[in-house]
Amino acid sequence: MVDCKELCQRLGGDDPDVLRDAAYEAGEIGCLEAVPFLARLLCSHNLGVQEAADRALRRIGGKEVVTAVKPLLRSDDAPSRNASMDILRAVGGQDFPTLLELLHDADPDIRIFASDILGSTASRQAVAPLGEALLKDPEVNVRYQAAVSLGELAFSEAAVCLGKALGDDEWVQFAVIEALAKIRDASSVGVLVKALDHSSDLVASMIVDALGEIGNIKAVTMLLKRMDASPEVLRNKIVKAVVHILGGKALTLLSPDERERFCGYLLAALGDDEEDVQDAAVSGLGSVGGEAAAGAVLVHAARIDRDRHPERYEHAVAALREMGLTEAVGAALRQGSDAMRLAALDVLHGLPCPEGTSLLMDAFASLPGPIRPVAARALAAISGQEAVGFFLDMLHGDDEDLLLEAVAFLGGKMRLPAAGDALFDLLAHPSDAVKEAALDACVAIGGETLDGRFRQLFESDEPMDRLMAAYALGKMGLRDHMDVIRAALNDPVPDIRKIALEALGEMCGHEEEGLALIVSGLSDENRDVRLAVVELLGGCDSDRIYPYLEQALFDADDWVRVRAMEALGLRGEREAVGRLVELAGEDGKLVALKAVETLGDIGGPEASQALLGIASGDDPELAGVAEAAIARLQDEQGER
Repeated sequence: MVDCKELCQRLGGDDPDVLRDAAYEAGEIGCLEAVPFLARLLCSHNLGVQEAADRALRRIGGKEVVTAVKPLLRSDDAPSRNASMDILRAVGGQDFPTLLELLHDADPDIRIFASDILGSTASRQAVAPLGEALLKDPEVNVRYQAAVSLGELAFSEAAVCLGKALGDDEWVQFAVIEALAKIRDASSVGVLVKALDHSSDLVASMIVDALGEIGNIKAVTMLLKRMDASPEVLRNKIVKAVVHILGGKALTLLSPDERERFCGYLLAALGDDEEDVQDAAVSGLGSVGGEAAAGAVLVHAARIDRDRHPERYEHAVAALREMGLTEAVGAALRQGSDAMRLAALDVLHGLPCPEGTSLLMDAFASLPGPIRPVAARALAAISGQEAVGFFLDMLHGDDEDLLLEAVAFLGGKMRLPAAGDALFDLLAHPSDAVKEAALDACVAIGGETLDGRFRQLFESDEPMDRLMAAYALGKMGLRDHMDVIRAALNDPVPDIRKIALEALGEMCGHEEEGLALIVSGLSDENRDVRLAVVELLGGCDSDRIYPYLEQALFDADDWVRVRAMEALGLRGEREAVGRLVELAGEDGKLVALKAVETLGDIGGPEASQALLGIASGDDPELAGVAEAAIARLQDEQGER
């Protein structure tokens, strides 16, 4: 066991390494005799020594540490003084008498430090002395710090003395109000409201914010009585506080007269310079409702930069939805600016009701071209069968964005068989986006009619027609269309053969017929087709896949072999180790490096042995990859 006396001798030296180690050991064994030495080391210019002494003193703690460290509070060396403050914040509560002695020191700076330290003790014992300092100390900064510390402690017992200090200098009042807000004691509500009568505008504003944070419903009536006599800025703050206390829906608890008056205040607060006041007004207006409220919030929403403030914009839209479908929303959609129309459409998008559907369809023709797709999207979101005719008519237009919305509604949402032929005709549309959307819509609808049309389309001389047909029939029921899929596997166009292979993916590993058709693609003349086969095989949940992936390791194309190795590595196929070792010796670096990496992915004794051999070889690049693979295997096995 380490001897304390020996540690003290070492702590009296000047070798930084020795001092650092000794300080650490002193902390570990709680050596009280070392405390004076450790306190002196806080003044060391060696940061490592200073940190070791600091850590040790915190660990030892107790009256001895407080006594040894407190003289440093008077040091002219800022780092030493700050270190002593931090330590006393951590352990000062273990020696309250010393802290109280410091709180009555002749030096005001020491009293400030003591007030700060007491706020970190988390002890109710600190409340009374801090309260006395708050009310009686002649130095304003001591009183300020005492209020801050009482707020940090947040014990309700401090509310009384904090309330008494609301008549102090403004600087102190700021800290007092913030402390009361943290304590959240009901008894402070009346005191804070009463202080509004003799406070400056700035202090009054802080008091109102604090009442909002405290959230006690008793404050509401008191605040409402002061609204008429308050200047506009303070009145808006009161609005925010009342909304915060009551919450949106609870505003309905106000009497009709109070609610009408308060609605006027809410409308005024919407024009405040502070965003949090505006947001509170939006919340209140959303609950109060009415045409005036809806119109004002719509104008407000239209002014918000939705890219910079998406949350504030969504908040306004949510408030408008809470009010329901108002005439203001309809007027904004029909006659408003583009920004107003977009805001109205965002409201309608989340407000499903028959009236909203009718409004959108009636107003659609009068909307500017760029806004119509947004309106169509909103209509699709809230409507059903009643909008089918509207969207069917839209299919005859030439606006690509509108076509996409109509296709998504009729095929994706409604899956309407009656729209099948019109959607199928869009497969000839010049836009790839429309073509793809129509294809997916036809697949979603399905049925005998579309089945027949796709079979007919597969007979086309156009490769794109055959590709779309093979894709659709594969999605609409693979087993019912195996004749088409087999034919597609022999199509002269590689992309069509790939589509057929992808369709067979659901049979991979589960049905012999499907696996046989897939692996036939390993002999395809096109590299991309063979790559597609390897990727499919890599994802197959079957123990019959290895021979085919091994076959791919002999492919003439390097990338096919690389993808095959990746699949083998993911599957952990240890049978492949021998072939991978051979590939690691090839001249082509791409294949050789991937082979070494895959050996690491597979692991096991045989692969590890092979990696050790490669790591000691002459090729530095291969050796580096092998060493990294070995290290990874060791990490996985917990050997490093």
